[in-house]
Amino acid sequence: MIKIKDIKNSLKETAPEDINLIDKAYELADFAHKGVYRESGEPYISHPLNVAANLIKMEVFDTNAICAALLHDTVEDNDDISLEDIKEITNHDVADLVDGVTKMRRMNFSTKKDQNDANTRKIITGLTKDLRIILIKLADRLHNMNTLQYKKPEKQKDNSIETMNLFVPLAGAIGAYQIKSELEDLSLSYIEPDAYKRIEEKRNQLAIQERHYLEEIQYKISSILKEKNIPHDILIRTKNICNIYNKILQGYQMENIYDLFYLKILVDEVDDCYRTLSFVHRNNPPINGRFKDYIYNPRTNYYQSLHTTVSSNDGRLRKVKIRTHDMDKVSAYGISAYWNISPDKNETEIPHHKTREETQESIKNSLQFAKKLMEIDDSFKENADFIEEIKHELLTEHVYVYKNTGEIIELPKGSTALDFACQVCPEKLDKITGIIVNGKEVPVHTELRNNDRVDITTKGLIDHTSWENSVTTLNGKHKIFLLSKKGVL
Repeated sequence: MIKIKDIKNSLKETAPEDINLIDKAYELADFAHKGVYRESGEPYISHPLNVAANLIKMEVFDTNAICAALLHDTVEDNDDISLEDIKEITNHDVADLVDGVTKMRRMNFSTKKDQNDANTRKIITGLTKDLRIILIKLADRLHNMNTLQYKKPEKQKDNSIETMNLFVPLAGAIGAYQIKSELEDLSLSYIEPDAYKRIEEKRNQLAIQERHYLEEIQYKISSILKEKNIPHDILIRTKNICNIYNKILQGYQMENIYDLFYLKILVDEVDDCYRTLSFVHRNNPPINGRFKDYIYNPRTNYYQSLHTTVSSNDGRLRKVKIRTHDMDKVSAYGISAYWNISPDKNETEIPHHKTREETQESIKNSLQFAKKLMEIDDSFKENADFIEEIKHELLTEHVYVYKNTGEIIELPKGSTALDFACQVCPEKLDKITGIIVNGKEVPVHTELRNNDRVDITTKGLIDHTSWENSVTTLNGKHKIFLLSKKGVL
């Protein structure tokens, strides 16, 4: 069982006054949960300790966040402890974080569904209020899912479905792919246990068959990089079980999933990413259309990496990902990893908003998920309507398309060319004469697909026929409604 000394030892560079604050938070949490045990038989205090430990694994070394993790269940589970008590014993910031992760009480709602909707809204909107709220909730959910075997079967399935529908998309929204993958696989193991076991067993069998081939490529690339004096690490990685499951649902045979196993190459500098790419391609012919540069065109959650697929002499296809060590931290734990990246790094590699405050401001101003979230939050007063729209637009599959400038735009799956126009140039809607997708003019109701390149034309005759029926997103519907109010449509 994790002890408070383990938490403090993980924060070796923390100032003495911060360690003292953590001690105070732990003492209050230990008092609040005294004599209470989890269904595993462990003292309840083991849970907040594990949540704090998960935060540290996610490279969140913020003292107030660690204190809030230790205290996150105190107000909810102990009527004798209030937010005012937490503020007095720790500080205002810790109390605000605890408030952000505390569920609203049942007595304030007429039905259980109303309470659940309100709490879900509180969790989701926490992203725009303070990123640490989402990080604590993810750390909390991760430990609960890792100990779900002690719950009753119906509770296991309910929690897993909620995790898949809410916490997995939230982890993806902030770019925390390692947390996302862990939560996906844990959830699937309870939702579809038989399929999970079958996929796991077959994946392990294929891994044994592929090991020699992958190690051979790994050795060849490493030898070249050593010769060129490029410090590096090359790791063999495996697609997570949930993603394999989704591929199988699409009709793939597991043996034919080309990125079931892949190489991840980590280097120190951005320039070394591109040098490494050239060496990989010289010795392993690249497959046209399978190269993605997410370094200079990051994904909408700031994910950065080079992706390429190469072929060997015997026709095998293998995916290779190339990134810096810092990019890999961001890929694993998301935006919070910025706080621990050396400030002397080139800003083309990692965005240069390093402090918590700068990161939070950047989220509001540039993270597409957050901008849409705030728009939906402002548009719906009723929690149930808010949740429904969030499910439709944000907590769902997305397509990623490109502007003519190369910038990636994220849209809900099923979005049309007109939805794209409403998002990227709402001020020009009344001037749009056509939409070009992959070099060809298309009807405005055309559904967009991953990697489409979309451009807008504003010269010629404007045809607004059927525009009102050619949008699927809230943003698009709102923009078209405003045009109709002006008499443009």
